[in-house]
Amino acid sequence: MGRPPGVVNVEYLGDYRLRLTFSDNLARELDLDGVLDGEVFEPLRDRAVFAQVSVDTVAGTIVWPNGVDLDPDVLHGDHEPATG
Repeated sequence: MGRPPGVVNVEYLGDYRLRLTFSDNLARELDLDGVLDGEVFEPLRDRAVFAQVSVDTVAGTIVWPNGVDLDPDVLHGDHEPATG
């Protein structure tokens, strides 16, 4: 079985919106405004910090300077986010 699709490009679209391109050529536009809850995400509520998103090529996902990253399978749409 091959590796699941990973993020290969991220574009900041303003506010809390991103356009992601995956290794399988899927492109998704996501609004993460409703996802940024909790202490770990608090720094990302600052749009200037949120805009510093980049691709972690090893993990195949997006990451911010404070180390926060998101599950690439959830970003791709293959799985629902965990709750709790």
